[in-house]
Amino acid sequence: MDFENTKKKLEQYKREGKRMFASSSFQSHSIVLLHIISRIDKEIPIYFINTGFLFPETIAYKDQLAKEFGLNIINTKSDVPKSLQKDANGNLLFTSDPDHCCHINKVQPLDSVLADNDVWINGVRADQSAVRKAMEIEQAAPHDVIRFHPMLDWSKKDIYQYLKEWDLPRHPLEAQGYDSIGCEPCTRKMTIGDDRGSRWFGMKKTECGLNTDLVVKKK
Repeated sequence: MDFENTKKKLEQYKREGKRMFASSSFQSHSIVLLHIISRIDKEIPIYFINTGFLFPETIAYKDQLAKEFGLNIINTKSDVPKSLQKDANGNLLFTSDPDHCCHINKVQPLDSVLADNDVWINGVRADQSAVRKAMEIEQAAPHDVIRFHPMLDWSKKDIYQYLKEWDLPRHPLEAQGYDSIGCEPCTRKMTIGDDRGSRWFGMKKTECGLNTDLVVKKK
């Protein structure tokens, strides 16, 4: 979906009185949607889920973009303290049960945000994973929320062309070989052909739960 169609859709939601928000992981690929939103309506809240395990560079990048784009960023995090995020052996969950770790630190915090809104602007792309390829531009989410995916048909090439056209700042870790950047313990540098395999390396896991748990499955 191009800029003009995205703008028309957001303006339509606004006319209908729908409460909108976006979420962002503040990666280099995330910046395109953030920039587009800033061009359309800077008042739209951008929820940043701070898992407590993010790279300090990601936090700094978030602060940089908030200032440069005039973003309305709202920080959110899990209500479960890290001292309780451990398995039976006392190890932090990301070492033994990353799905549960993601659920506590990402899914639960955003689920409460969904309950207070009508439209979730989400930057997923169909070329990122099989799960995302099966998604639609508008899709149902819990609490009768509409997931709106304006970037769904964008490719990596489209992303890089937009970054170049607008001369947008890049995540500082990208130059060090990181592509898909999440929590520090579960992210490694990308190798050739790796793509999202740089996340949760060695595990049968490609999604954090936001795009699997917070979707209403079709019957």
